[in-house]
Amino acid sequence: MLVFILQRVLNAVMVMLAVALLAFLIFQFAGDPVAQLANEQMSQADRDALRERLGLNDGFVTQYLRFVVNAAQGNFGISYRNGQEVLGLIAARFPATMELVLVATALSLLIGIPLGVLTAIHRGRWFSEALQFTSIIGVSLPSFVVGILLILVFSVILGIMPAFGRGEVVQLGWWSTGLLTPSGRLALVLPAISLSLYQITLIMRLVRAEMMEVMRSDFVKFARARGVPRWRIQYIHALKNCLMPVITMTAMNMGALIAFALITETVFQWPGMGMLFIQAVTFIDIPVMAAYLCIISFIFVALNTIVDITYAVIDPRLRHATR
Repeated sequence: MLVFILQRVLNAVMVMLAVALLAFLIFQFAGDPVAQLANEQMSQADRDALRERLGLNDGFVTQYLRFVVNAAQGNFGISYRNGQEVLGLIAARFPATMELVLVATALSLLIGIPLGVLTAIHRGRWFSEALQFTSIIGVSLPSFVVGILLILVFSVILGIMPAFGRGEVVQLGWWSTGLLTPSGRLALVLPAISLSLYQITLIMRLVRAEMMEVMRSDFVKFARARGVPRWRIQYIHALKNCLMPVITMTAMNMGALIAFALITETVFQWPGMGMLFIQAVTFIDIPVMAAYLCIISFIFVALNTIVDITYAVIDPRLRHATR
């Protein structure tokens, strides 16, 4: 087991080194940092001194290793646009993104699992087929289209939901949350629905497929033969045995939700990391772009590594198969 964990951790480190190389190349080819930081009154001598202080005269390998060491310590430099530490900027936006992702994940589980069970138990019924057809639409529609439609209906036509912003927030140390204020909770509804719709359809279809497979298993037939109530078989025994892939997919997709929340954040002007990244691209703020790439990749890799190790703990055959 220790060898398996070390292999997975080593794979994660190698992936992060490759991502760090990609982020470092952004620094190399996306523009001259000195030109971004220097003002018009700065002399050539001052520009040369700034280049020396930033270590831009060093070799490629030296600069890359310095970037990796600094990134591992959370030091991504200074934002060209704001003149502030990049990690501080991202830390200020991180709570908004995580709050949106966690609420969207909770919605996808609370809605997707019951709908999946419903369509599996009542397969062939008209409402089950209607839900299946609706799920295809939910998978096909881009999130920005869903967001625009939600704004059009609930903000423009009905006027019952805010169209943009996060509402009033409360500071809990360095963490900011809108869940403790009425305007914050109201502002969270439409972005969370827009972000969770794709996840809801995936979970619904996965639960349906798993439930139909479990309902054909021998232990379900034996439970029916013993006279166990139908609801108990369906909602306790069968459902419990099909939740593991759902939990796994949800954990792995959280990284995707964090990464692709930038579309939802742009549509709803949600002040999260995605919105910060879009602004960085607009103003060619290279340190912020590189830091966002590294942090999102780290979340992806960490979640996948945790899932792999958890699976190996549950099923020893997986760790033996990798030898």
